Amino acid sequence: MSQPLPLDGLSAVVTGAGRGLGRAEALELARLGASVVVNDYGQPGRDGSGEASSAPAEEVAEEICAAGGRAVAHLGDVSDHDQARALVELAVSAYGKLDILVNNAGILRDRMVFSMTEDEWDSVIRVHLKGHFNTTRFAASHWRSRSKESGSPVYGRIVNTSSEAFLAGSAGQPNYAAAKGGIVGLTTSTALALAKYGVTANAICPRARTRMTEDVFAGFEEPTDGRLDALAPEHVSPLVGYLASPAAAKVNGQLLVVHGGMVAIVERPRVAAKFDSSKEAFSFDELDELISPYYEDRPVNETFAAAEVLGLKRD
Repeated sequence: MSQPLPLDGLSAVVTGAGRGLGRAEALELARLGASVVVNDYGQPGRDGSGEASSAPAEEVAEEICAAGGRAVAHLGDVSDHDQARALVELAVSAYGKLDILVNNAGILRDRMVFSMTEDEWDSVIRVHLKGHFNTTRFAASHWRSRSKESGSPVYGRIVNTSSEAFLAGSAGQPNYAAAKGGIVGLTTSTALALAKYGVTANAICPRARTRMTEDVFAGFEEPTDGRLDALAPEHVSPLVGYLASPAAAKVNGQLLVVHGGMVAIVERPRVAAKFDSSKEAFSFDELDELISPYYEDRPVNETFAAAEVLGLKRD
């Protein structure tokens, strides 16, 4: 008799699942036994340009079904509140309930902060941060209602997608870095709010070769000897599968970096130094005497130094 799969009987929504990371994550959840709603808006441009198409989501759903799994496709823009509601409702109508939400959808509109337009800022914040909120909002409402009806906690997992652009900075991506930082704040707030209902929320910072990162990793050659590319999305998807599973019940409100066979659990910010005023309130001179010496012998940006220690920053 075969052993049950970790996600048997569970249903999942994966956004931005028509390509790249989202596709790998949807396939992994299905491989682990979940029934999947494959969401993608299907626009060809990584900046969110071009006509929407159901083809990317449908192709992934067909791939899952061909392998013996269960999947339905959803063409929808998660940054649209009503379409995000419809996405969650589709999972409930197709599978009876929603258990897992993986937020992955995103676009890029890179520009230095002194050149960025209002639309370039708004569009990236809308798709990444608002898109994460929209789906979370309706999934959370679904879980809360079920928990209240049953009088006990339910099963719920949220896996959000942040980025090393938030951790280590990214000079040409102020919109993207800000959105990804906001996603971490959304994740920790959600984790606290939904824990009593049986729901966990975690965020990952993946590094993978996808359509969105083709420029970033242009200088990193793919192996030609049959080995799995260190930047393959398939290095990320197993962590998503784990976080979506019952095995990760005690993992909540966490940020994890993942790439190339490595997972790093990131600590929340800690106080590096503390200064107390000798008087009722600080004066400019006292602040200068206390704080300026602290930075004299330190790197210009200690965030980058920390990133290098973690092995997060490429050469």
